[in-house]
Amino acid sequence: MEIFEISNGFQKVEAYSLTDQIRRSSRSVPANVSEAYKRRIYPKMFIAKIVDSESEAAETQVWLAFSKDCKYIDNSTYSRLDNFSDEVLSMLAAMRQNFEKWT
Repeated sequence: MEIFEISNGFQKVEAYSLTDQIRRSSRSVPANVSEAYKRRIYPKMFIAKIVDSESEAAETQVWLAFSKDCKYIDNSTYSRLDNFSDEVLSMLAAMRQNFEKWT
């Protein structure tokens, strides 16, 4: 949600590029986790959706870096959100590696 709120301040020219991309990828992370949980009776499907979540989280980090480089977010905001993304990626990796706990 914070990414959504921050992206409201991006330039209008970014409306269909950076803004759309960062919102899409950041929203996709929890959506894929939700799908994984609903498919937990099928371990391979669970793992696949967690991997999708990891990919989207990593993509979000790229868009955050672009946002910083374009001066849409400051270094402090970037560092905080990037660190949070790293935490999310660590949790997702743990879910993938220990999928038996979830399936």
